[in-house]
Amino acid sequence: MDSHDRIIQHFHDSIRTKQMAMDALAPAIVDAGELMVRCLSRDGKILSCGNGGSAADAQHFSSELLNRFEMERPGLPALALTTDSSTLTSIANDEAYEEVFAKQVRALGQNGDVLLAISTSGQSPNVAAAIRAAHERGVHVVAFSGKDGGPIAGLLQETDVEIRVPSNVTARIQEVHLLVIHCLCDLIDRSLFGSD
Repeated sequence: MDSHDRIIQHFHDSIRTKQMAMDALAPAIVDAGELMVRCLSRDGKILSCGNGGSAADAQHFSSELLNRFEMERPGLPALALTTDSSTLTSIANDEAYEEVFAKQVRALGQNGDVLLAISTSGQSPNVAAAIRAAHERGVHVVAFSGKDGGPIAGLLQETDVEIRVPSNVTARIQEVHLLVIHCLCDLIDRSLFGSD
């Protein structure tokens, strides 16, 4: 397969994964959006975390809420737990890398807040620890994953929302996660501020 055909194949694979995810995930995306809207309506905040590309997704989501998505509106309280290098490295050095998000959730999370926990495999120990910390603090969880959901799927409570992409390919999972982020931003904006 030459480079051109390989690129076309990536597009087809991405489209196919999104089509499979569309019907499977739409109800959970609505549930997650409603959970986040309730949180923000009650002066809560949304914390987000993940590693690597999922850290970038956490920051992307946070920036869309804090600044704007597609309409001019007041900023919304959101914080990516992946951005403060001094905090991340001090926790990793003094305690363990597994605690880099959990310790922040325990310090910043309040009852009724939401944690957006992102792990393409569902295997990330530090994201799992953040979910456990969220439950200790009365923070609801929206978990983005893929594959079989990994250990993270087993940590979720009845009031949490799991958005598990039906794929085993990390790149495809990440592409759907980004689309889900944009869906959530749109749901939040339309629910809180109406249509543009």
